[in-house]
Amino acid sequence: MAWLFMFAKAWQVNYLKWEAYAALGLGVWVIYVCDRLIDQRLRDPNDPSLGERHTFHARHRLWFIGGVVLSLCLIPWFVLTELPVELLLSYSAPAVGLVVAFFILVIAVPREGEVPYLRNLIAGLAFGYGTAMMAHTSVPSQGMMSMVLSREMIAFAVLCVLNITAIHLWEHSRMSSDPEVKAADEMSLTLPLTLLGGSALVFAYFDNPGMFGRGVDGANAPARPFFYAVLISAALLQVLNRTRRRFSLDALRVMADVALVVPLPLFLIFSQG
Repeated sequence: MAWLFMFAKAWQVNYLKWEAYAALGLGVWVIYVCDRLIDQRLRDPNDPSLGERHTFHARHRLWFIGGVVLSLCLIPWFVLTELPVELLLSYSAPAVGLVVAFFILVIAVPREGEVPYLRNLIAGLAFGYGTAMMAHTSVPSQGMMSMVLSREMIAFAVLCVLNITAIHLWEHSRMSSDPEVKAADEMSLTLPLTLLGGSALVFAYFDNPGMFGRGVDGANAPARPFFYAVLISAALLQVLNRTRRRFSLDALRVMADVALVVPLPLFLIFSQG
Protein backbone atom coordinates (compact mmCIF):
# COMPACT_ATOMS: atom_id res chain seq x y z
CA MET A 1 0.00 0.00 0.00
CA ALA A 2 2.94 2.32 0.70
CA TRP A 3 4.36 1.58 -2.74
CA LEU A 4 0.96 2.10 -4.36
CA PHE A 5 1.05 5.61 -2.96
CA MET A 6 4.54 6.10 -4.39
CA PHE A 7 3.49 4.73 -7.78
CA ALA A 8 0.57 7.19 -7.83
CA LYS A 9 2.84 10.12 -7.03
CA ALA A 10 5.47 9.06 -9.55
CA TRP A 11 2.85 8.76 -12.28
CA GLN A 12 1.18 12.02 -11.24
CA VAL A 13 -2.15 10.46 -10.33
CA ASN A 14 -3.86 13.37 -8.61
CA TYR A 15 -6.32 11.31 -6.63
CA LEU A 16 -6.48 7.60 -5.87
CA LYS A 17 -9.54 6.35 -4.00
CA TRP A 18 -9.07 4.65 -0.67
CA GLU A 19 -10.84 1.60 -2.10
CA ALA A 20 -7.80 1.01 -4.33
CA TYR A 21 -5.58 0.79 -1.25
CA ALA A 22 -8.10 -1.42 0.56
CA ALA A 23 -8.47 -3.82 -2.38
CA LEU A 24 -4.70 -4.12 -2.77
CA GLY A 25 -4.09 -4.56 0.95
CA LEU A 26 -6.74 -7.26 1.28
CA GLY A 27 -5.54 -9.01 -1.87
CA VAL A 28 -1.94 -9.22 -0.65
CA TRP A 29 -3.10 -10.35 2.81
CA VAL A 30 -5.19 -13.15 1.25
CA ILE A 31 -2.17 -14.36 -0.75
CA TYR A 32 0.04 -14.44 2.34
CA VAL A 33 -2.54 -16.22 4.48
CA CYS A 34 -3.27 -18.85 1.84
CA ASP A 35 0.47 -19.41 1.36
CA ARG A 36 0.95 -19.97 5.10
CA LEU A 37 -2.01 -22.34 5.41
CA ILE A 38 -0.97 -24.38 2.37
CA ASP A 39 2.64 -24.59 3.58
CA GLN A 40 1.46 -25.82 6.98
CA ARG A 41 -0.74 -28.45 5.34
CA LEU A 42 1.75 -29.77 2.76
CA ARG A 43 5.09 -29.67 4.52
CA ASP A 44 6.53 -32.05 7.06
CA PRO A 45 5.88 -30.74 10.59
CA ASN A 46 9.64 -31.02 11.26
CA ASP A 47 10.54 -28.82 8.28
CA PRO A 48 12.93 -26.18 9.75
CA SER A 49 11.53 -23.50 7.46
CA LEU A 50 8.18 -23.72 9.25
CA GLY A 51 8.15 -21.24 12.09
CA GLU A 52 5.90 -19.58 14.60
CA ARG A 53 4.04 -17.72 11.85
CA HIS A 54 2.91 -21.06 10.37
CA THR A 55 1.98 -22.42 13.79
CA PHE A 56 -0.04 -19.29 14.52
CA HIS A 57 -1.93 -19.58 11.23
CA ALA A 58 -2.63 -23.26 11.87
CA ARG A 59 -3.83 -22.58 15.42
CA HIS A 60 -6.28 -19.93 14.21
CA ARG A 61 -7.07 -21.59 10.88
CA LEU A 62 -10.84 -21.06 11.06
CA TRP A 63 -10.49 -17.35 11.81
CA PHE A 64 -8.07 -16.90 8.94
CA ILE A 65 -10.28 -18.83 6.53
CA GLY A 66 -13.20 -16.64 7.58
CA GLY A 67 -11.08 -13.54 6.98
CA VAL A 68 -10.08 -14.80 3.54
CA VAL A 69 -13.71 -15.44 2.56
CA LEU A 70 -14.75 -11.99 3.79
CA SER A 71 -11.85 -10.36 1.94
CA LEU A 72 -12.72 -12.17 -1.28
CA CYS A 73 -16.22 -10.69 -0.98
CA LEU A 74 -15.01 -7.16 -0.20
CA ILE A 75 -12.42 -6.92 -2.97
CA PRO A 76 -14.94 -7.33 -5.85
CA TRP A 77 -17.29 -4.93 -4.07
CA PHE A 78 -14.57 -2.25 -3.90
CA VAL A 79 -13.65 -2.82 -7.54
CA LEU A 80 -17.19 -2.93 -8.95
CA THR A 81 -18.53 0.05 -7.03
CA GLU A 82 -15.67 2.54 -6.78
CA LEU A 83 -12.84 1.70 -9.19
CA PRO A 84 -12.51 1.86 -13.01
CA VAL A 85 -13.91 -1.61 -13.72
CA GLU A 86 -13.26 -1.67 -17.47
CA LEU A 87 -9.61 -0.74 -17.07
CA LEU A 88 -9.04 -3.08 -14.13
CA LEU A 89 -10.51 -5.99 -16.07
CA SER A 90 -8.20 -5.31 -19.01
CA TYR A 91 -5.20 -5.13 -16.66
CA SER A 92 -6.13 -8.02 -14.35
CA ALA A 93 -5.49 -11.09 -16.55
CA PRO A 94 -1.68 -11.09 -16.08
CA ALA A 95 -2.08 -10.45 -12.34
CA VAL A 96 -4.51 -13.36 -11.94
CA GLY A 97 -2.29 -15.58 -14.09
CA LEU A 98 0.77 -14.85 -11.96
CA VAL A 99 -1.12 -15.55 -8.71
CA VAL A 100 -2.50 -18.82 -10.09
CA ALA A 101 0.98 -19.86 -11.29
CA PHE A 102 2.38 -19.05 -7.83
CA PHE A 103 -0.10 -21.28 -6.03
CA ILE A 104 0.37 -24.08 -8.56
CA LEU A 105 4.06 -24.05 -7.68
CA VAL A 106 3.27 -23.89 -3.96
CA ILE A 107 1.10 -27.00 -4.20
CA ALA A 108 2.94 -28.99 -6.88
CA VAL A 109 6.53 -28.22 -5.86
CA PRO A 110 6.70 -27.92 -2.08
CA ARG A 111 10.05 -26.70 -0.80
CA GLU A 112 12.53 -29.24 0.56
CA GLY A 113 15.37 -27.14 1.87
CA GLU A 114 16.21 -25.45 -1.43
CA VAL A 115 15.63 -21.83 -2.42
CA PRO A 116 12.50 -21.69 -4.66
CA TYR A 117 13.83 -19.16 -7.17
CA LEU A 118 11.09 -19.67 -9.77
CA ARG A 119 8.33 -19.39 -7.18
CA ASN A 120 9.90 -16.23 -5.76
CA LEU A 121 10.25 -14.73 -9.22
CA ILE A 122 6.57 -15.27 -9.97
CA ALA A 123 5.53 -13.97 -6.54
CA GLY A 124 7.63 -10.82 -6.92
CA LEU A 125 6.28 -10.17 -10.40
CA ALA A 126 2.72 -10.66 -9.10
CA PHE A 127 3.20 -8.16 -6.27
CA GLY A 128 4.99 -5.68 -8.52
CA TYR A 129 2.44 -5.91 -11.32
CA GLY A 130 -0.58 -5.85 -9.00
CA THR A 131 0.63 -2.81 -7.08
CA ALA A 132 1.53 -0.85 -10.21
CA MET A 133 -1.77 -1.84 -11.86
CA MET A 134 -3.88 -0.21 -9.14
CA ALA A 135 -2.20 3.14 -9.84
CA HIS A 136 -1.77 2.86 -13.59
CA THR A 137 -5.48 2.37 -14.29
CA SER A 138 -5.82 6.02 -13.28
CA VAL A 139 -3.44 7.08 -16.08
CA PRO A 140 -5.97 6.99 -18.96
CA SER A 141 -3.59 8.21 -21.65
CA GLN A 142 -1.42 5.08 -21.37
CA GLY A 143 -2.04 1.37 -21.81
CA MET A 144 -1.05 -1.80 -20.00
CA MET A 145 2.15 -2.35 -21.98
CA SER A 146 3.45 1.09 -21.06
CA MET A 147 3.12 0.04 -17.42
CA VAL A 148 4.75 -3.37 -17.95
CA LEU A 149 7.73 -1.75 -19.67
CA SER A 150 7.99 1.15 -17.24
CA ARG A 151 11.18 1.51 -15.23
CA GLU A 152 9.12 2.01 -12.07
CA MET A 153 7.28 -1.31 -12.30
CA ILE A 154 10.37 -3.26 -13.31
CA ALA A 155 12.45 -1.82 -10.46
CA PHE A 156 9.76 -2.48 -7.85
CA ALA A 157 9.07 -6.01 -9.10
CA VAL A 158 12.78 -6.87 -8.88
CA LEU A 159 12.85 -5.38 -5.37
CA CYS A 160 9.92 -7.63 -4.38
CA VAL A 161 11.66 -10.70 -5.81
CA LEU A 162 14.83 -9.93 -3.86
CA ASN A 163 12.90 -9.22 -0.66
CA ILE A 164 11.19 -12.62 -0.83
CA THR A 165 14.34 -14.45 -1.90
CA ALA A 166 16.42 -12.87 0.86
CA ILE A 167 14.49 -14.73 3.57
CA HIS A 168 14.89 -18.07 1.79
CA LEU A 169 18.61 -17.50 1.22
CA TRP A 170 19.12 -16.62 4.88
CA GLU A 171 17.23 -19.76 5.93
CA HIS A 172 19.24 -21.87 3.50
CA SER A 173 22.50 -20.42 4.78
CA ARG A 174 21.58 -21.12 8.42
CA MET A 175 20.76 -24.76 7.64
CA SER A 176 24.14 -25.41 5.98
CA SER A 177 27.51 -25.83 7.65
CA ASP A 178 29.40 -25.59 4.35
CA PRO A 179 31.23 -22.21 4.14
CA GLU A 180 31.09 -22.33 0.33
CA VAL A 181 27.29 -22.65 0.43
CA LYS A 182 27.09 -19.72 2.85
CA ALA A 183 29.32 -17.60 0.62
CA ALA A 184 27.30 -18.52 -2.47
CA ASP A 185 24.04 -17.62 -0.71
CA GLU A 186 25.43 -14.22 0.29
CA MET A 187 26.66 -13.48 -3.23
CA SER A 188 23.31 -14.62 -4.69
CA LEU A 189 21.76 -11.65 -2.91
CA THR A 190 24.66 -9.17 -2.87
CA LEU A 191 25.13 -9.02 -6.63
CA PRO A 192 21.48 -8.46 -7.68
CA LEU A 193 20.95 -5.92 -4.88
CA THR A 194 24.01 -4.00 -6.07
CA LEU A 195 22.74 -4.09 -9.66
CA LEU A 196 19.29 -2.94 -8.55
CA GLY A 197 20.72 -0.05 -6.55
CA GLY A 198 22.88 1.01 -9.47
CA SER A 199 19.94 0.73 -11.86
CA ALA A 200 17.82 2.89 -9.55
CA LEU A 201 20.44 5.64 -9.73
CA VAL A 202 20.57 5.38 -13.51
CA PHE A 203 16.77 5.51 -13.74
CA ALA A 204 16.72 8.57 -11.46
CA TYR A 205 19.22 10.20 -13.78
CA PHE A 206 17.06 9.41 -16.83
CA ASP A 207 14.14 11.07 -15.07
CA ASN A 208 16.24 14.22 -14.57
CA PRO A 209 19.37 14.29 -16.77
CA GLY A 210 20.49 17.52 -15.12
CA MET A 211 20.46 16.17 -11.57
CA PHE A 212 24.27 16.30 -11.35
CA GLY A 213 24.57 19.68 -13.09
CA ARG A 214 24.20 23.22 -11.87
CA GLY A 215 21.01 25.22 -11.83
CA VAL A 216 18.70 22.22 -12.32
CA ASP A 217 16.52 21.42 -9.33
CA GLY A 218 14.64 18.47 -10.81
CA ALA A 219 11.27 19.91 -9.84
CA ASN A 220 9.70 18.42 -12.95
CA ALA A 221 11.03 14.91 -12.32
CA PRO A 222 8.14 13.22 -10.46
CA ALA A 223 9.53 9.69 -10.69
CA ARG A 224 12.97 10.51 -9.33
CA PRO A 225 12.01 10.08 -5.62
CA PHE A 226 10.50 6.69 -6.52
CA PHE A 227 13.90 5.43 -7.64
CA TYR A 228 15.52 6.89 -4.55
CA ALA A 229 13.06 4.79 -2.54
CA VAL A 230 14.08 1.68 -4.49
CA LEU A 231 17.74 2.51 -3.84
CA ILE A 232 17.14 2.95 -0.09
CA SER A 233 15.27 -0.36 0.21
CA ALA A 234 17.95 -2.19 -1.75
CA ALA A 235 20.66 -0.65 0.45
CA LEU A 236 18.85 -1.67 3.64
CA LEU A 237 18.46 -5.24 2.39
CA GLN A 238 22.17 -5.20 1.57
CA VAL A 239 22.99 -4.14 5.13
CA LEU A 240 20.78 -6.91 6.53
CA ASN A 241 22.44 -9.42 4.24
CA ARG A 242 25.91 -8.46 5.50
CA THR A 243 24.89 -8.42 9.19
CA ARG A 244 22.40 -11.32 9.15
CA ARG A 245 24.44 -13.44 11.57
CA ARG A 246 23.62 -11.00 14.37
CA PHE A 247 19.87 -11.56 14.17
CA SER A 248 17.42 -14.41 14.44
CA LEU A 249 15.51 -15.50 11.35
CA ASP A 250 12.28 -14.12 12.79
CA ALA A 251 13.94 -10.74 13.33
CA LEU A 252 15.34 -10.81 9.79
CA ARG A 253 11.89 -11.51 8.34
CA VAL A 254 10.48 -8.47 10.10
CA MET A 255 13.39 -6.21 9.20
CA ALA A 256 13.34 -7.28 5.55
CA ASP A 257 9.74 -6.11 5.30
CA VAL A 258 10.45 -2.95 7.29
CA ALA A 259 13.18 -2.18 4.74
CA LEU A 260 10.45 -1.81 2.11
CA VAL A 261 8.42 0.62 4.24
CA VAL A 262 11.22 2.84 5.58
CA PRO A 263 11.61 4.80 2.29
CA LEU A 264 8.04 6.17 2.44
CA PRO A 265 8.72 9.22 4.69
CA LEU A 266 11.93 9.93 2.75
CA PHE A 267 9.96 9.68 -0.48
CA LEU A 268 7.56 12.33 0.86
CA ILE A 269 10.50 14.61 1.65
CA PHE A 270 12.11 14.10 -1.76
CA SER A 271 8.77 14.67 -3.47
CA GLN A 272 8.58 18.13 -1.97
CA GLY A 273 11.52 19.10 -4.14
